[in-house]
Amino acid sequence: MKRNILIVDQEHEFTVNLREELEKRHCKVFIACERVKAQEIVWERKPHLIVLGAIMPRGDAFKLHQWLKKTPATSDLPIVVVDVPPEKQSVSGWRRDEGLRLEAEDYFCRPVDLTALVSVIEKLLDKTTRKIRVLVADDHAVIREGICALVNLQKDMLIVGEATDGQEAIEKTLQLTPNVVLMDIVMPELNGIEAMKQITSRCKDVKVLILSQYDDEGNITASKQAGAFDFIPKKSVSTELLKAIRTAKRSKYRARDSS
Repeated sequence: MKRNILIVDQEHEFTVNLREELEKRHCKVFIACERVKAQEIVWERKPHLIVLGAIMPRGDAFKLHQWLKKTPATSDLPIVVVDVPPEKQSVSGWRRDEGLRLEAEDYFCRPVDLTALVSVIEKLLDKTTRKIRVLVADDHAVIREGICALVNLQKDMLIVGEATDGQEAIEKTLQLTPNVVLMDIVMPELNGIEAMKQITSRCKDVKVLILSQYDDEGNITASKQAGAFDFIPKKSVSTELLKAIRTAKRSKYRARDSS
């Protein structure tokens, strides 16, 4: 999987040199010189890691950090901070009080050894991109929240998005590239079966697990015929769902044998 990295910094030489090193390692790198642009890139490009340096006005880097940590979709996004040199820290870079509230995987101070920095980034990316990326599609907010809470407790899983109808599920699958989609059957706009048909035809590597309270033989058969990897009754979610997600991620096949 192509790994996206966002570098947020105003020092041209640093960003160019770091981008070159990361692109050698097959990463796709985006650069922002100010906070608003960085936020736009986060929403549009879904980076797997952020290198957060020094931007103006002073304090905006910390504001971006706080926004990332308070936004559910990005709260677990790995952050590596690269501060200005010690002799400049009285007038630029991260303030001392900001550093005390910093939640980052690592901290560097310039001048930076790019080899050491890239090594840390690669290790964090390996850890992050190994997680099973899950999209939850259900029109009931309480059910979505419950499933997300359960999945987010797992160290090897990551909720990448939520959808409230079948059409939104298709759009977010194309945008967020999950490994597994958890799909309800009865939803507005487009039902789960029809949405799944489009997802399985357009996204060959995505596995769809149907979650439904309507666990009769007709729905189970229709789901399997449409390409579902498995069918999980909602009443059994707590015991079967996590195992099904892990099995789906490991499997090379579109759907399990329904026999």
